[in-house]
Parts: sequence; C-alpha cells; structure tokens
Amino acid sequence: MKKLIAGVVLGVSLTTLAHGAGNPQAGEQNAAVCAGCHGQGGQKPVMGNYPKLSGLGERYLYNQLKAIKAGKRVVPEMTGLLNNLSDQDLQDLAAFFDSKEMIVSQANPDLIERGAALYRGGNLASGVPACAGCHNPQGKGNEPGGYPALGGQNAEYVMKQLKAYRDGTRATDANSSIMMDVASRLTDAEIEAVANYVSGLH
Repeated sequence: MKKLIAGVVLGVSLTTLAHGAGNPQAGEQNAAVCAGCHGQGGQKPVMGNYPKLSGLGERYLYNQLKAIKAGKRVVPEMTGLLNNLSDQDLQDLAAFFDSKEMIVSQANPDLIERGAALYRGGNLASGVPACAGCHNPQGKGNEPGGYPALGGQNAEYVMKQLKAYRDGTRATDANSSIMMDVASRLTDAEIEAVANYVSGLH
C-alpha cells in the first residue's frame, strides 16, 4: 500500500513538473512574433476576437500550444507559426505568458447582473452549472485541473469559443466534453451575458 501511495505521489509530482517546467525568460525570446496579434506580453490583442494570453495558466497554455502545433486545434492565423518550436519552447512560451498580469476589460453594465448569475449560479432550469466551479469565483482558473483563468478575457473571444464548443468545432481540449455539454445548454443571450461578465471579472 505504501508503494502504491508513493507511486501516485511521484506520478502527480512528475505531472506537475511536466506542466510547470517552462522558463519565462527563455519563452520571451519566442514571444516577439506573438505580439503582432496578442499584444506585448499577450496582454492587449489587436482585435477583440483574439485572446489575451497573459495569466491564463501555464498548463492550459502549454496544452493549447501543443494542440495547435499538432493541428488538433485549428487556428488559421497561427498556421505554421509553431512548427519549428520544440516541446520545451512551447513550455517556455506558456510560462512566459502565464507570468504576465491579465489586464481586465470594461464590462457592459447592462449585462453584468445576468452574466454574474450564470457565472456564479448557473441555470438550474436548463442544467447549466456555475462557471465558478471550474474557473474560480474570481475567474482565476484552476491550474492543476488545466482550467484557464477567465477574469479579464476579451468578451468577443469568450463568445466565439463558447459558440465553437456548442457547435462542436472546438473539441480538442482535455476538458472539451465538459465545455461542449455546458455550451450546448446556453442560449446566444446567455453566452453574451456571461462573456461580458468575465471580461470585467477580477
């Protein structure tokens, strides 16, 4: 039994190391090309439908970069950009962007109440769980679980991703089945409201 417990602890430790082995300083060198779309440090994208990369969570970022490089997650604007990067390069990039502070957006006050209700309490009638359960009440995400921080993310990007989960075009994440199920129960109005709410959440 002790050997089994030790093995589990070692396995968890190695997994943690694998997803926390990035070097932010090394990642900065490869991040220059990313600034063209995502802004310096991934903090201010040039368009609202591009994501902020800062502070999303190193494990989440690494997994997304890996999926994009492998072609499992198709992002046309990033075609070929990661081809020459090693796995360590991807970890370093993830660590660099995660080390940057998320700059919170300005939420539309007209949608905050409905968005807050969905984010914090879900929708019991349609079976939508509270977003806060996986993404943290303050929108800080869950690094060990690979759930990204949402607080401050561009509302337009969040809407785009929720609709992609809903229509099945984004199905490559480790947690895709959860998000596809949740998004399938959301109306367009609910997606707009919760996306707006998280854009100003901090």
